[in-house]
Amino acid sequence: MTGIELAKAAEGMAGTPFRLHGRDPRTGLDCIGLIDCALAAIGCKALFPNGYALRTGQWPDLDAIADQRGFAPATGPVLPGDVLLLKPSASQMHFAIAGLRGGTWIEAHAGLRRVVVTAISDRFPVIRRWRLV
Repeated sequence: MTGIELAKAAEGMAGTPFRLHGRDPRTGLDCIGLIDCALAAIGCKALFPNGYALRTGQWPDLDAIADQRGFAPATGPVLPGDVLLLKPSASQMHFAIAGLRGGTWIEAHAGLRRVVVTAISDRFPVIRRWRLV
């Protein structure tokens, strides 16, 4: 299982409807559902446990969760399949997956109401990044 496979699986979900807490591409995905479904598509265990809240400012130990699922903190250039933790606001987190083409990411975009592949934007700072090892 590689980052390229993860990015390819995520890009294959482009156009899937957005649905808050969505975990099924047939009915809709949110950012965590996108990651979990892309991981499942390449034979990996879901990254996130159930019962999370995206807007509390209090998040579980994300490094421990990532480590348990075969990810490690990433440094250096962004590579396809890197999982990016973004910070849209002081108390909100959002996740995206680095795309196959440099400078792109895949995200479940609430405003556009679907999963999209788009250019990486500085509108949401990347505050953490993990890579399959």
